[in-house]
Amino acid sequence: MRVSQKLFGVSVLALAISGCAVTSQPIERTASEQRAQSDLQAMFRDQEPLGGPLTLHEAMARAVKYNLEARLKVMEEALSRRQLDLARFDMLPRIALEAGYVGRSNISASSSRSIETGNQSLEPSTSQERDREVADLTMVWNVLDFGVSYVSAKQQADQRLIVQERRRKVVHTIIQDVRSAYWRAVAAERLLAQIDSLLGRVEQARRDSRTMSEQRIGDPVQALGYQRALIEATRQLEQQRRALSLAKTELAALINLPLGSDFSLAAEEDYPLPELKVDLPRLEQEALAVRPELREQDYQARIGAAETRKAMLRLLPGLEFSGGGHYDSNTFLDRQSWADYGVKVTWNLFHVLSAPASIDAAKAGEDVTAARRQAMSMAVLAQLHVANANFQDARQRFQTSQELAGLDQQIVEQLRNRHSAQSIGELELIQGELAALRADLERDLAYAELRNAYGQIFASVGLDPLPEELPSDRLGDIAGALAASEARWQQGDIAAPSL
Repeated sequence: MRVSQKLFGVSVLALAISGCAVTSQPIERTASEQRAQSDLQAMFRDQEPLGGPLTLHEAMARAVKYNLEARLKVMEEALSRRQLDLARFDMLPRIALEAGYVGRSNISASSSRSIETGNQSLEPSTSQERDREVADLTMVWNVLDFGVSYVSAKQQADQRLIVQERRRKVVHTIIQDVRSAYWRAVAAERLLAQIDSLLGRVEQARRDSRTMSEQRIGDPVQALGYQRALIEATRQLEQQRRALSLAKTELAALINLPLGSDFSLAAEEDYPLPELKVDLPRLEQEALAVRPELREQDYQARIGAAETRKAMLRLLPGLEFSGGGHYDSNTFLDRQSWADYGVKVTWNLFHVLSAPASIDAAKAGEDVTAARRQAMSMAVLAQLHVANANFQDARQRFQTSQELAGLDQQIVEQLRNRHSAQSIGELELIQGELAALRADLERDLAYAELRNAYGQIFASVGLDPLPEELPSDRLGDIAGALAASEARWQQGDIAAPSL
């Protein structure tokens, strides 16, 4: 009998242990393929189609509305808002409702014994049924917990504002990235057709040269040198093409268009020069006031100060109010339902011992936040001065590149005239056109860098390119607001909207 009981116990134990074992099955490839197909559809769903050549501000609007990183920040902001709503519920009293069935295997009975004689003075009796139904509704409200929860809710509200500042930073970064990619894509669209045309002419010249070499026409050394010069020209053209070919792909990724989409860009034929009409001290003042990183540190300072107040509040005793209603189906009770209430003072004495250390730690956190903000302020000013220096340098380099491109274009015109008069060969004309094309490439890339450096100044200041309220979330309204903001900045009006 004992052996069978032991075997039964071992079997039950083995069954319990095996039940606790957890295994995980690898995801099937079909499930991954379905997930990939679903993600591809979700990434580009509900997007307004392109209605023609893409302007700079339309590209920025698409990035603001459809860029996946920007969408993530919007979702994080919504999550933070929900967390704030939850934090507000912590300030409410604790209300608990319990109801159930209670039973015993035997009767709850008791007797009494005299403390003088030690004899039983009352036969065993009961005042409670074996099975009964019970219910309780109680409310407890601690004034100290309310104060701590109130401060915590204020901290959560500041955390939501921090998420908003981080979203502002993401918008600034995305718009600046779009600006840089857009102007490089414009350069690519202007020059790729010329590069392909010149590559075709070089390839034809190489074929003609090989044919002449096979027929042993002319000096072999001169023919080989000619072919080498053509190959070198091909290599240079391929390098230039490679530098430009991915610009539109990068732009498509930023504005969340399907990669490989065929779209054209709307750009002016000339190269208008942007001008900075705001003096540097004014830009410094605005940067220190509105940069998202510095405003985030302001909120962090408030959160740190609130943490110090919470540490001080925990030093105080808590005043607790309680009340509730109760029901018990026990028929021995004279009153089966009743209410109770009370007031008591609670005080955790260990908080008195740990509070000084908590307060010191909170104050040290405030000091660290202040030091971090000052260091970040210096970094912000440095970024602004570097951006301004880059703009001035980019402006000078573009003007030089534009002048060189103009001279090379005049040289090419002269070479074409001489080639038409058969006074120079095809190689000299190709080399001249290659030099002019390289000059055009350097001019367009310098212009793209100039526009990027100009935008980087305002990004370093932290100016918001969008107002707080838009007429709608249509791309046209977003693009119009972006264009209006940039037009104001170009006129020297950088007054930041109220935050």
